[in-house]
Amino acid sequence: MKKIFQFALALGLLAPMVAAQQARIFQENGGWSQEVTGTLAGGKNLRVKIEAGAVKVQGGQQAGITYLYRAHISGASEEKARRQFEAYKVNGFVRGDTTWLVAEWEGGGHRRDYGDFTITVPRDIELVKIETGGGTVSVNGISGRVEAETGGGKMHMQDIGGSVSAETGGDTIEAASIGGELNAETGGGKLYLGLVKGLINASTGGGEVVVLSSERGAVLDTGAGDIQVKQSGGKLKLTTGGGNIEVGDVAGSAEIETGGGSIRLNSAKGLVRAETGSGRIELNGVPCVRAETGAGGILARFINAGGERSDSILETSAGDIVVYLPANISITVRAVIDLANGHKIHSEFSEIPVKVEDVDWPQTVTAEGSLNGGGPLLKVRTATGDIWFRRASQ
Repeated sequence: MKKIFQFALALGLLAPMVAAQQARIFQENGGWSQEVTGTLAGGKNLRVKIEAGAVKVQGGQQAGITYLYRAHISGASEEKARRQFEAYKVNGFVRGDTTWLVAEWEGGGHRRDYGDFTITVPRDIELVKIETGGGTVSVNGISGRVEAETGGGKMHMQDIGGSVSAETGGDTIEAASIGGELNAETGGGKLYLGLVKGLINASTGGGEVVVLSSERGAVLDTGAGDIQVKQSGGKLKLTTGGGNIEVGDVAGSAEIETGGGSIRLNSAKGLVRAETGSGRIELNGVPCVRAETGAGGILARFINAGGERSDSILETSAGDIVVYLPANISITVRAVIDLANGHKIHSEFSEIPVKVEDVDWPQTVTAEGSLNGGGPLLKVRTATGDIWFRRASQ
């Protein structure tokens, strides 16, 4: 008898702990609604896997996990609604250190009306992993990690202590107050990202990208939208197929590329690479630059204090180039207008003299010189346009 008892106990420990679950069906808004509620002991991890429907997870102070599943069917009899509700099985159980919530359609054919999950978990849960075939996903107020995927729906992540991975087939992703790295991908929606302490790696098939603050830097890509980054504590890599790019302050280097929009940057501590197929480039507070535009003007304000120093290039096929240089900068300058024909190089520095070739056409204008004994080389070239070298205000 003792051996039989020990064997039965072992089987009980291996079996999953099933949720204490209740369900009720009631008439509402011209149709029928179902509510399924349950309570489970809180494991270290939560996994939610449903065929379709919205999922909302909220961290709290309680020890266990509670959930509410709610569905509504319109235009059906009570008997038909009950059959559909019964065919969509909602199960909760604990296996090892993981709590599972699973909802599957077990009826024939295809169900169109799926319900939504609202789940409350302990704030100190280590991992929340969500998979839904389609629906909005929201996670808020946990200290652990989040991995979430939806076939199509909006995603919202807020107050997450660890890293976040969020993927949707096509809608907006919002994330703020993220303590770790953030990986976000949408097939074609907007990305709005607030304070993120880790590295950001985010892409969208064609929406706008906005980042308020990234302490470790970011890699951002959009098929055709604008990109805006307010502040970055590390290096940036930004790419858009044809939108405008606006960047605030960058603590490292920056690589910026757009197929046909404008580029503007407030400041950077490292090398800035900026390229656009046809648009204006404005780079302020930079130590060194590699900038090129197919058709548009370039403005560059160099700084001498802080940041790395290396050779710089400013080049446009058609447009004016304006360069601001501080009086104490050590730099060597070489500038050329290939097809001047009335265009000029204007220099406020006697150390950078201008020379005009004495030919009728095509006329070339050049300027060469060094400030404060020379230093890294600055090459400035426009095929047709004016060039200005101006003194930066101290």
